[in-house]
Amino acid sequence: RESDHRAWTPVTYTVTRQNATIQGLIQGKAYFFRIAAENIIGMGPFTETTKEILIRDPITVPDRPEDLEVKAVTKNSVTLTWNPPKYNGGSDITMYVLESRLIGKDKFHKVTKEKMLDRKFTVEGLKEGDTYEYRVSACNIVGQGKPSFCTKPITCKDELAPPTLDLDFRDKLIVRVGEAFSLTGRYSGKPAPKVTWLKDDTVVKEDDRIKIKTTPTTLCLGILKSVREDTGKYCVTVENSTGSRKGFCQVNVVDRPSPPVGPVIFDEVFKDHMVVSWKPPLDDGGSEITNYIIEKKDTHKDLWMPVTSSTVKTTCKIPKLLEGREYQIRIYAENLYGISDPLISDEMKAKDRFRVPDAPEQPIIKDVTKDSAVVVWNKPYDGGKPITNYIVEKKETMATRWVKATKDPIFPGTKFKVPDLLEGCQYEFRVSAENEIGVGDPSPPSKPIFARDPIAKPSPPVNPEAVDKTKNSVDLSWQPPRHDGNGKIIGYLIEYQKVGDEEWKQANLTADSCPETNYKVTGLTEGLTYKFRVKAVNAAGESDPANVPDPVEVKDRLEPPELILDANMAREQHVKAGDTLRLSAVIKGVPFPKVTWKKEDHEVSPKADIEVTGVGSKLEIRNTVHEDGGMYSLTVENPAGSKTVSVKVVVLDKPGPPRNLNISDVRSDSCYITWMEPEDDGGSVITNYVVERKDVASAQWVAISSSSKKRSHMAKYLMEGTQYLFRVAAENQYGRGPYVETLKPIKAIDPLHPPGPPKNLHHVDVDKTEVSLVWNRPDRDGGAEITGYLVEYQEDGADEWTKFQTVPMLDCVVTGL
Repeated sequence: RESDHRAWTPVTYTVTRQNATIQGLIQGKAYFFRIAAENIIGMGPFTETTKEILIRDPITVPDRPEDLEVKAVTKNSVTLTWNPPKYNGGSDITMYVLESRLIGKDKFHKVTKEKMLDRKFTVEGLKEGDTYEYRVSACNIVGQGKPSFCTKPITCKDELAPPTLDLDFRDKLIVRVGEAFSLTGRYSGKPAPKVTWLKDDTVVKEDDRIKIKTTPTTLCLGILKSVREDTGKYCVTVENSTGSRKGFCQVNVVDRPSPPVGPVIFDEVFKDHMVVSWKPPLDDGGSEITNYIIEKKDTHKDLWMPVTSSTVKTTCKIPKLLEGREYQIRIYAENLYGISDPLISDEMKAKDRFRVPDAPEQPIIKDVTKDSAVVVWNKPYDGGKPITNYIVEKKETMATRWVKATKDPIFPGTKFKVPDLLEGCQYEFRVSAENEIGVGDPSPPSKPIFARDPIAKPSPPVNPEAVDKTKNSVDLSWQPPRHDGNGKIIGYLIEYQKVGDEEWKQANLTADSCPETNYKVTGLTEGLTYKFRVKAVNAAGESDPANVPDPVEVKDRLEPPELILDANMAREQHVKAGDTLRLSAVIKGVPFPKVTWKKEDHEVSPKADIEVTGVGSKLEIRNTVHEDGGMYSLTVENPAGSKTVSVKVVVLDKPGPPRNLNISDVRSDSCYITWMEPEDDGGSVITNYVVERKDVASAQWVAISSSSKKRSHMAKYLMEGTQYLFRVAAENQYGRGPYVETLKPIKAIDPLHPPGPPKNLHHVDVDKTEVSLVWNRPDRDGGAEITGYLVEYQEDGADEWTKFQTVPMLDCVVTGL
């Protein structure tokens, strides 16, 4: 029975042995048992167990502990850990026994006498350099179990490993005010490193907001409800005897900025606007100020009106004010995280206190050169504020836009040398004064001046000489003067004098009629001798004359003609039909030769355009045709001789018609066509011939060959009895020429021949005046049906045959004999 029940339960009725196995018991329950003996008479009394028996598995010593590991070693200690045995022997583990053996000894010794239940233990008091093995055993109520497997030999010495640091944060962190943030990471090292947190090189200390948590492998710095003062450069240092590692993070706790710094300064005050300025906030909230918001308020009203919200400068113009009214200005600073509290100005009345300077008087221009001029002016009224700058402007008189003479300030002097003028251009100048208020009106423009150096008369021309002459003229040439007197040379005056006379005559009346360094003096008398001289002229006047060294006798200078051919006068010139033919040459000779153009020794075509100049001649024919080809000649002739050059001109065109078109060997289905090449191939090789035919009853020509290079063709596939016309045209690279056509139609029939002689002629009957004849058909009919047979007779001994008659049949009776 169960110990807490009174009722007994039978287990078995028949047991002959002195032992029994009882099944079906519940583990953990306590039972009483009783036994009675039985014989044939009956059952004896029961014998009962005196104590209850608890049902459970049999108890043994525990198995050996598992995973004995060395966690840390120093020069005088060893730290070990292990796991419990897989089976505790049926009873709870009551303690562990840790033993060690010094290498070289035989026995293991307990490392502690204390009862040890933790599965981690640090053995201390060891001697540096000794080597040990360790094992551990588990104990229960039965006793001590088997020891674990031994560790490897462990030598007591400090283990060294440099620190490592693995951070969970980047080098920059932005946090809004009031938010919490943490800097975490992992570290390692042997011996265990020391962890230190710094902010801006100062050790971080814990308080109500700042928490530091460090474990053997992790580190963390946490800050609750961050404030702007938490901004800084944070550094964590992990250090042991082997070295150190550092990690950095720039934490920026951002907020809206503080108010701009006052007071508001009224830099300028006018009746309709003011200019105010202020200083930036002392604290920009950790983010750059993006803009300022400026508002104004009439002190007689409660409404603030916006002025601008986009300025980034610490100054602003307040426009649209009413004269005499008092105003207050309100300024906010704004960054990415919000708008600051405002800075409010004192009251200020809108009225004029100062103005811009007056306009200076008309400036005076001095010391003008080709690229500069000095502008001089008097100081104007400064408008109540000192003049800080003058602005000098220039413009060409024909222009409308004024340009600043310099970007540099001009002060305090009242004159300025204007550089970079363009020589020869006419300029005006004006001056404006500037003070703190602004730029005043400009002065009236100065009198116009030309940018040029002071002009003097030029020096004489250099090396005048006579370079050519005729019977009534002399060509002079010279070089410009060495000095132009700082003025442009307008031109030259040429004078001449007959030898023996005192008077010099002018060849040209004005200098601008001879701007070049050469001149032809005309109207001279043949055979006389003249002297010549040349003067240079600029705006300041005439130079001294330069004389031609020797007198010149006026007469023709003879030079035989000379032709310098252009590229289009090569030996043979090809031009495509329809294009323009140009032939030209440079002609030399004194006097200038007479020019004659000819073609094939005849006058050139009236359509030719001939041009003769003082240096050459040109022949031009537009829309050339094939007939314009031929041999062209150019003849030049003067008293000193003549010269002729020729050029062959080939006008490239379509070829002419083929010649001698002939049809032969006519058959019922073909004929043979022949022809000769055209007299004119168009200046290009004949590439092929085109052969066409036409049924006389049809209006359409049909090509039978378009690529033949031969001058003959067999026309096939004709229809017997049909009459045909044929035509042929030649082609070259410029196109197809005209056709040549057969004059008469050709009928497609085989050729006809006389038939052969009849065969087997003999008589079949004879009478005194007649003979009956018969014969057979001849072997060939000559290509056509036999229409009849001619019967002739001859008297014996005569020379001639006498025609009797033509009969259609193969028999005849000759009568009248």
